Amino acid sequence: MPNIRARLLAVLVVLCGLCGFLTAAGTPAAGAAALPDSLPFDGTALTVANGRFVDGHGREAVLRGYNVSGETKLDENKGLPFASVADARKSATALRALGGGNSARFLLSWAYAEPVRGQIDTAYLAAATDQIRAFLDAGVRVHPDFHQDLFSRYLFHAGSWYTGDGAPRWAVELGGYPRESCGICFFWGQNITQNGAVKAAQYDFWHNAHGLQDSFLTMAERTMTYIRQHLTAEQFAGVLGFDPYNEPYAGTYDPGQTSRTWERDLLWPFYVRFRARMDAAGWQDKPALVEPNLFWNANIASQRQEGGLLDAGTLGSRYVLSTHFYDQKAISAILMPGKAADGQYTTDFGTLRDRVSTAGTAALVSEFGHPLSGLVADKAPTVLKAMYQALDSRVKGASWWTSPAASGPVLSGAQWQWDIYHGRHHELMNGNPGKVLTAGDAWNDEDLSAVRLDDNGAVTLRQDARFLDRIYPSATSGTALAFTYEDRSRDGSTTLTWNPVPASLPNVSALVGSGQYGLLVWRSGTGTAPTELHLPASFPTATTTVVSDLGTIHGPPAYTPATPVATAPEPGGTGSRRLLLTTTGQSTVHHALITNGATAPSATLLAAARTELASWVGQKFA
Repeated sequence: MPNIRARLLAVLVVLCGLCGFLTAAGTPAAGAAALPDSLPFDGTALTVANGRFVDGHGREAVLRGYNVSGETKLDENKGLPFASVADARKSATALRALGGGNSARFLLSWAYAEPVRGQIDTAYLAAATDQIRAFLDAGVRVHPDFHQDLFSRYLFHAGSWYTGDGAPRWAVELGGYPRESCGICFFWGQNITQNGAVKAAQYDFWHNAHGLQDSFLTMAERTMTYIRQHLTAEQFAGVLGFDPYNEPYAGTYDPGQTSRTWERDLLWPFYVRFRARMDAAGWQDKPALVEPNLFWNANIASQRQEGGLLDAGTLGSRYVLSTHFYDQKAISAILMPGKAADGQYTTDFGTLRDRVSTAGTAALVSEFGHPLSGLVADKAPTVLKAMYQALDSRVKGASWWTSPAASGPVLSGAQWQWDIYHGRHHELMNGNPGKVLTAGDAWNDEDLSAVRLDDNGAVTLRQDARFLDRIYPSATSGTALAFTYEDRSRDGSTTLTWNPVPASLPNVSALVGSGQYGLLVWRSGTGTAPTELHLPASFPTATTTVVSDLGTIHGPPAYTPATPVATAPEPGGTGSRRLLLTTTGQSTVHHALITNGATAPSATLLAAARTELASWVGQKFA
């Protein structure tokens, strides 16, 4: 059996063009066995084509996951997301099994990678790589991110109200920056535009004062080289790309400079330089996940600044537009007095879809979320539901069944954040032993983690599993035409149903009942690998019903290549599951509705729902 598997892998390598199935020394990677529960079409590297992420079989891939994690901003674990590899494994398994994630944005720290100028701390890189490996071995794709907020913790004194992360002490000492002061700042983010020290340090970095940018790029190349050389080729295939710099901002604009010209003249050239370092480090087949000016899509008009890398031309396959979105109106507690509603963010995320379409690349919403404590915590259930809804489709629920073809591509995203140490930190804020932070995320009073450890050390969700662990099309064999998911998540005791099946489809409505459902419509391509959708834990086989042109089944069977509608474990041995839909023929419109609303549907109801849904698809996608 091992020999058969090795031969299959070798064939896949040739067919998929994975010439990187070698170690850095150019010899076959040792011990590069397939992940537990993997199938022959699993494990290929993702690239960018036609504005989407695609795998080695030409399937459109969607990444859903979390940021791992804000712990990297803290000193308590020396810039690592986890205290140990064991904790990383525990977190990765839970991220897959409880959170439904297939990817993680993995935070790294410049301060800990290069504590002395020109000297890379290989012990830090080794520990970080070991933790990355724990996620890859759980079947979770990883995209590392050099994280910074407010440039550096070393800009802040021991008694400060706020702190930062990112650059090392030596980088701050070169600048001789003024004593930090934000004046009257109610939120830590105000330091970005009001703190003189932060603004000056940001300005210096983008202008390469003291050779800061040169040092950063050299450090980044050595980091990427180390990671590549210390992962097997199969593991490295699970690394999506690299996010060079979190939430870039000019600090201060030069006279006559605008946010747009700053992106054109300073930010984009930095990304081009970083891209060259990726190539030199052996990451030439992976995209740079580049972020525009962080205010380019702010939803408060007074904060929004023109941007989105508008002058970078066609980004193509070597860059992905990676952007963040937080509802600052909702967070303000003033500008959005109520809660989020159906379609709240479809326009905001529609702007992103339009931008990447023009840029000719894929999109990744690499941060989104909402506070879980404080004055605006009551908005979190609706805000998060609306954000996931906007990732799924650019059409709000009330209009989806009428205009599904306007859905646009399903977007990839990483929620902020997945911090298993939530509420159990021991962080000396700015090194001050008199300010030991334990609550929340232990960073500038933030509280956004979807998880925590319970008293028995088990990972436990802090948010509603209904909107976290979702159906989504992780791999579409062809082109996704429309997708929606009604999660029936809760706002307190209220069930939020924003996309009910319309009365015009009475049999489909009866089948779904009060249950959750997802519906994917896609056009088949030339590949033979099946379409895959993640199955949440709330969709056990015994209560899962699939209505599709490929077959209508209650309790779908285990996957075989000859079974058009089937289930299988997801790779990584975490217990998470997927639905596999195998098609024949090319350029054919297919559909699949998946619901857990029926316990024992009759053959008559199943047949009627299939006829009804097929007629609807024929009308809407003729």
